Amino acid sequence: MKPGKPIAFGRFGPAYFFGLPGNPVSVMVTFYQVVQPALRALMGAVDPDPPLLVRDICETRLRKKPGRLEFQRGVLERQPSGAYVVRSSGHQGAGVLRSMSEANCFIILPLEQGDVEPGTAVEVQPFAGLV
Repeated sequence: MKPGKPIAFGRFGPAYFFGLPGNPVSVMVTFYQVVQPALRALMGAVDPDPPLLVRDICETRLRKKPGRLEFQRGVLERQPSGAYVVRSSGHQGAGVLRSMSEANCFIILPLEQGDVEPGTAVEVQPFAGLV
């Protein structure tokens, strides 16, 4: 998963712990994708609602190497026509907090996905209800 490594999870006596990465964006992505669902499960949530995922057209080129699930930060916008489009929120480095602060969604690129060209449909996870 990128960003979001390394990550650790364990138990020390009756207490559970999560070890999160050091970069700020990696911490946020890991928290929302791994820790938050785990905490809900540990609190006894039965079949919690899965996060909202939608497919929208990407307006910008996204760089990605196949081989890892990637969560890129994006901006989801409604067009005058009513259709939604998504674009990158900027440089995607794990230490670049600006791309996270300007984003309102994750663009989820699967393991086997390579670069994304403009006009391609991508899976989008809006922050609404997640954060």
